[in-house]
Amino acid sequence: MIIKLQHFVESRAFQNFIIAVIVVNAITLGLETWPTAMAHAGSLLLALDQIALAIFVVEIVLKLVVYRASFFRSGWNVFDFTIVAITVAPVDEGLAVLRSLRILRALRLISVLPSMRKVVSALLRALPGMGSVVSLLLLLFYIASVMATKLFAADFPDWFGSIGASLYTLFQIMTLESWSMGIVRPVMEAHPFAWIFFITFILLTTFAVLNLFIAIMVDAMSATEHVEQEETRTLVVEEHQAVMSELQAIRAELAVLRAAQFPAQNSSHTT
Repeated sequence: MIIKLQHFVESRAFQNFIIAVIVVNAITLGLETWPTAMAHAGSLLLALDQIALAIFVVEIVLKLVVYRASFFRSGWNVFDFTIVAITVAPVDEGLAVLRSLRILRALRLISVLPSMRKVVSALLRALPGMGSVVSLLLLLFYIASVMATKLFAADFPDWFGSIGASLYTLFQIMTLESWSMGIVRPVMEAHPFAWIFFITFILLTTFAVLNLFIAIMVDAMSATEHVEQEETRTLVVEEHQAVMSELQAIRAELAVLRAAQFPAQNSSHTT
């Protein structure tokens, strides 16, 4: 019974059904924010939300029955359990904010889609390397904000009046959002050579440091792909060894049966 239930839970059809439920539930939760949709089909949307929640609860229960204690050994299972547990929590006037957390169910697509799991795994694998890049970026931001505050605070206090204001302005410049016409050119009217500072800052942050994030992510994706290939190769080798062991056992049994069926012939061959 448990084996059949495990095959059902792990089947591709069941996984596709859960994916469809997650997508439909995410759409209905979005429609609940639309007053027109709620006015015409509010009861239907709420009913679909409750049905989706019931399906998720049943899925978690089935997996707990199948895997038991080993269910919590998988980080993705713990993730799914946490998301469903949060949305199952009772909601009253004091905890109305929990209703908005229902959209977190859409995050379950990460756990059920292998491609998304691969991206998240690569992101987690890249976090240590990203820490060094973030530290470097923060150092550059601090140095640039101190320089900008000292250079431009007197003429542009709204943008560079303090280190905090300079940090925010430089962050806007790093994102290239209205950096030229909105900030740099007005500053250049009072400081003609200010472009040297801002262009250098953009080159160091946007085109150098941020590209390191991309390089780290690509390397992490490659490492994740390599690990998955190694796991697949190991699984294939183990299955091959298991099949060969079964074949050897079958050959041994056939030899015993042949010896039992033709004892006289075997004895004559022996003499």
